[in-house]
Amino acid sequence: MKVLVIGSGAREHALCRALSLDPDVTALHCAPGNAGIAEVAELHTVDALDGVAVAELAASLEAELVVVGPEAPLVAGVADVVRARGIPVFGPSAEAAQLEGSKAFAKDVMAAAGVPTARAYVCTDEAEIDEALDAFGAPYVVKDDGLAAGKGVVVTSDIATAREHALACGRVVIEEYLDGPEVSLFAVTDGETVVPLQPAQDFKRAYDGDEGPNTGGMGAYSPLPWADPKLVDEVLATVLQPTVDELRRRETPFSGLLYAGLAITSRGVRVIEFNARFGDPETQVVLARLKTPLAGVLLAAATGRLDSLAPLRWSDGAAVTVVVASHNYPGTPRTGDPITGLGEVAEQDAPKAYVLHAGTKRDVASGDVVSAGGRVLSVTATGSDLVKARERAYRAVARIGLDGSHHRSDIAAKAAEEAGPGTASA
Repeated sequence: MKVLVIGSGAREHALCRALSLDPDVTALHCAPGNAGIAEVAELHTVDALDGVAVAELAASLEAELVVVGPEAPLVAGVADVVRARGIPVFGPSAEAAQLEGSKAFAKDVMAAAGVPTARAYVCTDEAEIDEALDAFGAPYVVKDDGLAAGKGVVVTSDIATAREHALACGRVVIEEYLDGPEVSLFAVTDGETVVPLQPAQDFKRAYDGDEGPNTGGMGAYSPLPWADPKLVDEVLATVLQPTVDELRRRETPFSGLLYAGLAITSRGVRVIEFNARFGDPETQVVLARLKTPLAGVLLAAATGRLDSLAPLRWSDGAAVTVVVASHNYPGTPRTGDPITGLGEVAEQDAPKAYVLHAGTKRDVASGDVVSAGGRVLSVTATGSDLVKARERAYRAVARIGLDGSHHRSDIAAKAAEEAGPGTASA
């Protein structure tokens, strides 16, 4: 099978790495890719938001499966154009991708499907914003209605900060605060059948102890030793399947990766948000534990054959990923700094620990790999349990050199401490 992956981040590197290990994949391409992806796939230049250009590239490569990684191309309708060319594509239509592209649309779908979520107001002017903030009180949860690269949400007890963000958004969703730990659960779907993956937890705040501003994610781990063993089945029955059924009822079937961001509250599971693609950095740890070859799973979803897919096989162990971010992230990041230690990790830590590239490129003049974005690397490791996986991940992080970079030192620390050695999952 010839596969083309669209995107350039650590999520796409994780997808490409998994696909490169799949014996059914005979040729692997990525556009535009990054310096790390270049080691496992052939890179191509393309405007990822241009559906016609992506479809032309896929056709020229005789791709038998196109995997659209980021949300922006999906919302822009890239999957529709590729699908119209008769090429199987993993990723929802532009209409279905509004589940992520518009928080208001997602709330409407959840209300119709009876999916448990936070109460919310959709606001378009100052008076509505003030009324909603007053109705819910602190902590305030303010979400930009559109795509914001993981940074459109403000959770704060300061009403001035909440109000400032809301006024800057234009159309905004203000909702009640959900208590309890957060869980990310992915599901592969062909529009009818829904196959859940293993849950993960990510860390949105920039600094240790969940301090600092929201980011696109500073690390993740899987499995969740503290979670109810019945959680996946419960979310499938009350969240994932009803959502897919409702979208099909609306004649906008969702085919691809449905990502539910969940809060395990004192009143039960509640949906925080939906995404229409693999999450970053959760993909890094979920795929690290998947033993079933990936290409066949994605192709089954793209061609409506998930009902005939054998049950997914998973490692009994654990995986942890730690994001190394550039100076000043999540503000305006500094780029162009050389990255050292990548070879050392490959020589001394692989295959139990490895580096997935996000914001990197190869400097043409020097040949060095340099930073090219905010989140630069995802250092990922596996182990028999979270304790071992954490040790390996942070040992590898210590080998990386990037001037001015920062990373959290507490990824999966609490879960590993509570679970103890030798316990991968409940």
